[in-house]
Amino acid sequence: MKLARVALLAAAFVAAVAVCSSSASGEANGQERAALRIEIDGAIGPASAMQFEEALAVAAERNAEVFILQMNTPGGLVTSMREIIADILASPVPVIGYVAPAGGHAASAGTYILYATHVAAMAPGTNLGAATPIEMGGPMPSFPGDDKNNGPEAGKDPKNPPAGNAKATNDAVALIRSLAELRGRNADWGEKAVREAASLSASAALQENVIDFVARDTTELLQLADGRTVEIAGRKKVLATKGLPVETLEPGWLI
Repeated sequence: MKLARVALLAAAFVAAVAVCSSSASGEANGQERAALRIEIDGAIGPASAMQFEEALAVAAERNAEVFILQMNTPGGLVTSMREIIADILASPVPVIGYVAPAGGHAASAGTYILYATHVAAMAPGTNLGAATPIEMGGPMPSFPGDDKNNGPEAGKDPKNPPAGNAKATNDAVALIRSLAELRGRNADWGEKAVREAASLSASAALQENVIDFVARDTTELLQLADGRTVEIAGRKKVLATKGLPVETLEPGWLI
């Protein structure tokens, strides 16, 4: 009788532990199924690239469902832009690029970054494009044998741009086309944004297959992203984003 009672108490203890473990797991899963967000408002430089890298690491550590990159930027440094793009391409967490708020834009470097994201969206009243590389710090030096591309007539004919500018432009075209092919977006318009500084409104970007959808706010953004399939580390992942809590990571948390 005593042994039976001990066995019963032991079974009850094991059951209680199982319930607690299940509850703790549920709480952990609840935390994991969150959307983390970072906002880049202004020019893209080393500080914003570092901020993005650190925030994405936090999202990965917490196993966030998605990471929202909200942008309103006139562009920035090519090196910083490429660092952000590299982080997006290597991310274990799906990155949603979102141009917002209304009146904002993802110009120049912002366009390349938006092309790199797993899901691309814009708020109504925003625009993107004008992605032609701009040289900083004065004209490029001439190269031997390249006088015809660096003389007084260089740059007046689109087919005869300065040699240095042509090099940077061709490199930028290759980048944006490769990102477009990776994400199934409009590569021809991407090249036009680089070579001709073309720009698009949010609705036009949707029609041109540059973005996936237009969203008025973060709530609608997550609703429209729900059920979409993205590729992470060579594997398909179906997003479950509808109704997720959103936590914004502020710059002040960086160490």
